[in-house]
Amino acid sequence: MINQHQQDSTGKKNEDPAKAPAGIEHIIVIGASSGGLEAIKTIVQNLPPGFSTPVFIVWHMSPDIHGILPQVLNRLNNIYAAHAYDNEAIQPNRIYIAKPDHHLIIENNRMRVTRGPKENRFRPAVDPLFRSAAYTYGNRVIGIVLSGALDDGTAGLVTVKRYGGVTVVQDPGDAEVPSMPRNAMREVEVDYAVPAAEIANLLVSLALKKPNENTVVMNDEQIKKEIEIAAEENALQKGIFDYGKLTPYTCPECHGVLSQLKEGSLVRYRCHTGHAYSLDTLIQSITENIEDNLYNVLRSMDESIMLLNNIGDHLAEANQPKLAALYFQKAKEAEDRSQLVRKAIFKHEHLSKDVMQQKAEITIDDKNA
Repeated sequence: MINQHQQDSTGKKNEDPAKAPAGIEHIIVIGASSGGLEAIKTIVQNLPPGFSTPVFIVWHMSPDIHGILPQVLNRLNNIYAAHAYDNEAIQPNRIYIAKPDHHLIIENNRMRVTRGPKENRFRPAVDPLFRSAAYTYGNRVIGIVLSGALDDGTAGLVTVKRYGGVTVVQDPGDAEVPSMPRNAMREVEVDYAVPAAEIANLLVSLALKKPNENTVVMNDEQIKKEIEIAAEENALQKGIFDYGKLTPYTCPECHGVLSQLKEGSLVRYRCHTGHAYSLDTLIQSITENIEDNLYNVLRSMDESIMLLNNIGDHLAEANQPKLAALYFQKAKEAEDRSQLVRKAIFKHEHLSKDVMQQKAEITIDDKNA
């Protein structure tokens, strides 16, 4: 199959990523979330100061905080670290970090910094960085998934693998929060799973090797559209529904209809406004929304109970005891129903792949006991 670096689906030649800036043979993309800061610091601290391969990092963070990661990393190594800015040219011996509330996307020899739709409820998200790196640099990419919850980065690492890049995860046993590397390993036959302390030496070794020649490209056009959506293009106009199957599910963020996208065994969802979800993130989002909605119902029921009692008090003071008693009766009936909603809230569970896996393991252990 023709790699997109030589020819796209329309037959038009694309810019050859072989014409990378001088000194750049590979690029490294890193994704991390909860517990990932220490792993990132360990990797950067252990890299040789003259390490020329550019490094791109997405670390999940609150959108309203001031990004301090560049300052932290610059205290650890002479490799200059900074937040990427839009249309910045890629240079060797640099560490580029996604800004809070912005996706980091790679386009040929430059970067895009955008506020495209959230993926897996995050912006910046790991998948757009990995996806765009693989599409642009193909087998020159080294993708690394570090500590974090849920599975952002899994779909991106699948793309890196299929474009012939090298896939690395932090050993789940070494990760403070093992879900991200563990989920990536479920979907990707990763090339390396190592502790954070060993990743820098691995990167030095990999950067000296020629790119992998075994490249199997998936749907180029779909990948291209998804990158464009992250780059603030209109998802509906880009025809994202053409690449999936419409579902009865709605987007937890905007309530738009979700389309199911399949990449081998990996199933994802994207709505017509552009929000994207893995299966794991979608089930967690939906189960969280159930609790929120139940509390909204309970609030409304409590308000109705208070209002019915208030009206009953007013009617009793107005010497209308029969009508007042009816209001008090309806308040009591509403209170009885509200107790059922309270019980439903307290029994409700937030579900995820890891939670279900743990429950399955406990069930198996109980049966074997």
